[in-house]
Amino acid sequence: MHGYSDQNLEILGDAILAYSADRLKLDPVPLDGPRTLAELDALAGATITAEGIGGIEALKLFEEDLAPACISTDHPRYLSFIPCAPTEAAAMFDLVVGASSIYGGSWLEGAGAVYAENQALRWIADLAGLPPEAGGVFVPGGTIGNLSALVAARHTARVTAAHEGRTGSGARPWRVAATHGAHSSIQSACDVMDAEFVGVDVDDAGRLTGPALREVLLANGPETFFAVVATSGTTNFGIVDDLASVAEVCRELGIWFHVDGAYGGAGLAAPSVRDRYAGIEHCDSFIVDPHKWLFAPFDCCALLYRDPSLARAAHTQHASYLDVLNDAPDWNPTDYSVGLTRRARGLPFWFSLATHGTNAYRDAVERTLEVTRFAAQEIGRRDYLEVAREPDLSVVVFRRLGWSAAQYQEWSDRLLADQFAFVVPTSHAGETLTRFAIVNPRTSEDDIVAILDTMA
Repeated sequence: MHGYSDQNLEILGDAILAYSADRLKLDPVPLDGPRTLAELDALAGATITAEGIGGIEALKLFEEDLAPACISTDHPRYLSFIPCAPTEAAAMFDLVVGASSIYGGSWLEGAGAVYAENQALRWIADLAGLPPEAGGVFVPGGTIGNLSALVAARHTARVTAAHEGRTGSGARPWRVAATHGAHSSIQSACDVMDAEFVGVDVDDAGRLTGPALREVLLANGPETFFAVVATSGTTNFGIVDDLASVAEVCRELGIWFHVDGAYGGAGLAAPSVRDRYAGIEHCDSFIVDPHKWLFAPFDCCALLYRDPSLARAAHTQHASYLDVLNDAPDWNPTDYSVGLTRRARGLPFWFSLATHGTNAYRDAVERTLEVTRFAAQEIGRRDYLEVAREPDLSVVVFRRLGWSAAQYQEWSDRLLADQFAFVVPTSHAGETLTRFAIVNPRTSEDDIVAILDTMA
């Protein structure tokens, strides 16, 4: 199986490169859509056999039957969840990363890759206003990023409690404070860590604020909390919490301040909304997913720490076979997150940044915000539609007046069946709504108008 000298593998290599090039050149890409298990069984059948079906046949099967059963998240009218619209440069370099067989977990084995990844992380750290010593790692996604940050926060809090002699009283910190609008991964991380999630009420604008946070922390005992999680761009509405007042309370009470910017953190690159993030520079940790609004391919989350030594103390794994790594002064990415084995998943993002420059990223993010503002205004011009909340960032949530939940779903299903768009319903406070998540710079005002026309 190993060895490129085989003529069949050379033919297969040419075919895979040709397929990849053709896919990248598509404009627009096909929307496509899911098929049932029965349909895929009929089309594909058994693909894993004792003798193998051959690479060309497997590629043909993927191209003709399997790929069309996957919705293209980079389609300009894919406006559900949070799309992924990587640059062509990033997608192409993902092929290079896979072909290069780089282990990205240690400096010893992947120094060049780690060096490049760290420059991409530094750009994000500078956007957030973090100090020069800040650093971190690219992890698979926001769930692992949030979990890793909270593990570091708990370890730090418990070391502090032990140093202050508080562990004997049983007051080992075990709680996390956040709003119920925080990403589901925060509750999931608490479940994994056997920590208690304590909800904080939001203000009239849907934000976590310092006064509400202080009330909850004091009511439960600040010493029982090891972290507060604020959000810079909630998934459903794109709401940015009042980071400055939350940071002030965390500093006052000595609690780790984590900011989940998995989706919305990319807005830091846009001058038009940068003021919404005031206070983020005080965070102890921060995540943003370049595969969401910074145009990298799946899967790529940037996790940053104000003081990386605290994360290293929590995450470094110890074993005799790791001594050669742990005894060196090098920057080993696996010291900063859950997990040891890792691919150099930040490289496609780095390559695109290096290729296009940060000004192009600024302009691309601003373009999506421009289309978002147009969408909100266009919704306001139509008497059968109503914006549920003016957008903070690039998510617009709105209602079709008079529609039931079933009508929203029928409309959504029809759009996908017609290969026109992918826009799914959401809900808030018991009401069914729908939303546009606009993170693809190819999404245009014409796309917005065309979709809204279908709701008339």
